[in-house]
Amino acid sequence: MTLDSSLSPTGVAVFYAVLSQGPVSRRHIARQLGVSMTMVTKAARPLIDAGYLEELPDKERTGPGAGRPASPLAVRAHRERIAGIMIKPRELIGVTTDLTAQIQTEERIELASCTVPEVIAGISTLLDKLDGGITRLGLSVSGDVDRRSGVVRHAPMFGWHDVPLADLVSMTTHLPRASVENDVKALTASEHWFGVGIGATSLVLVTVGSGIGCGLILDGVLLSGAYGVAGELGHTTVELGGRPCYCGGSGCLETVAAADAVLAAAREGTGRADLSLEQALALARSGDAVVQAVFEKAGSAMGVGISTVANLLGPEQIVVTGEGLSAARDLMEPAIRAGFARQTMGSAARARLTVREITFHDWARGAAVVAIQDLISASR
Repeated sequence: MTLDSSLSPTGVAVFYAVLSQGPVSRRHIARQLGVSMTMVTKAARPLIDAGYLEELPDKERTGPGAGRPASPLAVRAHRERIAGIMIKPRELIGVTTDLTAQIQTEERIELASCTVPEVIAGISTLLDKLDGGITRLGLSVSGDVDRRSGVVRHAPMFGWHDVPLADLVSMTTHLPRASVENDVKALTASEHWFGVGIGATSLVLVTVGSGIGCGLILDGVLLSGAYGVAGELGHTTVELGGRPCYCGGSGCLETVAAADAVLAAAREGTGRADLSLEQALALARSGDAVVQAVFEKAGSAMGVGISTVANLLGPEQIVVTGEGLSAARDLMEPAIRAGFARQTMGSAARARLTVREITFHDWARGAAVVAIQDLISASR
């Protein structure tokens, strides 16, 4: 029996509760879901029979108010072997995980080009390098993705339009239909289910790299918006009359805080057209006031941008991360926090703000989490 047969809505909720919190007792799940223990037991049975959950030995309860022994439910993490692949223009980064999104293996390969045939062939090669035994596959890519159909509608970095990526990959790999999601949304799902956002009903994730990405969770649901563009924080205005942006506007957050914008400002400030990001970081850390001011301005702009989201949505948790931030966290985090505190109103400032580093394997893990999510939701 597999999960693809059928699970009740309660079964889906029970599985998610055990995935994110387990081992956990039926009583705790019943209280959390607002249902009876009998209903939890009934919903869990197909998951146990299919080998996705297991009952741990009874734990005797002692002391005041002691009741019947509790038999916690736990995930059989190795029931599935999930591959997650982040697709970059000239590189594929892959991981395998278990059902709890714990990374087991990591691999990456370079691509000669980012044409669709080249990427499809590269995915097959990378799956072979990831040691086989894979049962599910998740893919993440920068661009406008229709997750339900598995179609990449528009990916400017690749020159792709209306690419049926899920179907093409499944025909090549002979795995169950691949799950496909925008890379930032996949990372957001990963943080919500298995990261710092566990248990939060609302979460904002902001990524800093060559651009500024943003994923939004409200009432436990990942938001896409009517046209799939919810979360374009990078194109909110933080500087009236600021630099032109490729989107056609000016003063966008990306023109101040994205990695390319920071480097351009550092080059302009120092008069060194050949300055690298590594050199800019070294100058700032050695006390160069001009370059320090560039990073502080970028961090402050990030704080203001994040405060806008906090004021509008009032999330419980905000995570700021990304490869652009990882290199300059020490230079930008104080300004991010100061800008956020200065511009966030009232109780919105109670949002837990986490600034953390990330690796590309974390992005690939996000793709694996999308496959885990779809494994559960496909059984509805």
